[in-house]
Amino acid sequence: MTQARITTEGEESTFDQVGGDTVLRAALRAGVGFPYECNSGGCGSCKFEVLEGDVENLWPEAPGLTERDRRKGRLLACQCRARTDLRIKVRIAPECLHVITPKRLRARFVAMREITHDIREFRFVSEGSADFLPGQYAMLAIPGVSTPRAYSMSNVGNNEGEWHFQIRRVANGVATDKLFHHLHAGDEIEIDGPYGLAYLRTEVARDIVCVAGGSGLAPMVSIARKAAQSGMLKTRQLHFFYGGRTPSDICGETFLRELPGYGDRIHFHPVVSLPHDDSGAHWSGETGFVHELVRRVFGDALPNFEFYFAGPPPMTQTLQEMLMVGYQVPFEQIHFDRFY
Repeated sequence: MTQARITTEGEESTFDQVGGDTVLRAALRAGVGFPYECNSGGCGSCKFEVLEGDVENLWPEAPGLTERDRRKGRLLACQCRARTDLRIKVRIAPECLHVITPKRLRARFVAMREITHDIREFRFVSEGSADFLPGQYAMLAIPGVSTPRAYSMSNVGNNEGEWHFQIRRVANGVATDKLFHHLHAGDEIEIDGPYGLAYLRTEVARDIVCVAGGSGLAPMVSIARKAAQSGMLKTRQLHFFYGGRTPSDICGETFLRELPGYGDRIHFHPVVSLPHDDSGAHWSGETGFVHELVRRVFGDALPNFEFYFAGPPPMTQTLQEMLMVGYQVPFEQIHFDRFY
């Protein structure tokens, strides 16, 4: 079925699912505040129940569902498509309403550059403008890959239609194998976006802390670039933390050096958990985990900052717990999307 009418119980929001959209993407495209974070089956934020109608479950074993969820018949909206008209039960979240409505675009691959031994930046150009907020991500439909993948933009929104993604190679990963080894200039992909709620809050006057690990680099670079471009750093400081396993994993400073205010308003704090690697590189900087360095640098002053972070789930979970439980940083000052 190419089209279905979906109605939410209670508030009676109604929207159409068209084409290949999931229930979640159809809702967000229609301006419905459906709760979500990752859009890829991992976080569990988009759980819902079917009251009437039939759905196709694209990934029954998705980690975002617990066994208790499955017993109660809960599903993930990001992994379901309506086969018929539906009536569903979900708690609509006004904070999930999109500032920029996500849309599908065809984009052409134009360039790639190495960032580290396992991270590359891929650049695409679409017709029209590239509309997104710094810190957001898009779903990429890559030829030869069965399901779309979520990747964050590393540049800022622009009228030229440029979309830059800093992507880390995943061992045995089907999508990154296609991107790293089989993508050629002129090849096309589909970009669907923007998505994500961890975007830069330009109206907040607090100093900014960006924390990244792995390919979480991309959205943090986007946030730093926009903060500098918009003039926010005339009245704020920006601290950029990057955590790597070994010295060869460290990156990010090259992009920060390109921004006005580096060393004055922008401060780079790298840290590694293992100071030696096979390359023979010698590390004389900070060691440990990135959340530990954040704590060492700011201590009891942590509640004074606005936090943005992206990286492996253990990193983001530990950092969130440290901020909220250990230092009572208000939830409203913490921004991250759980999809890495």
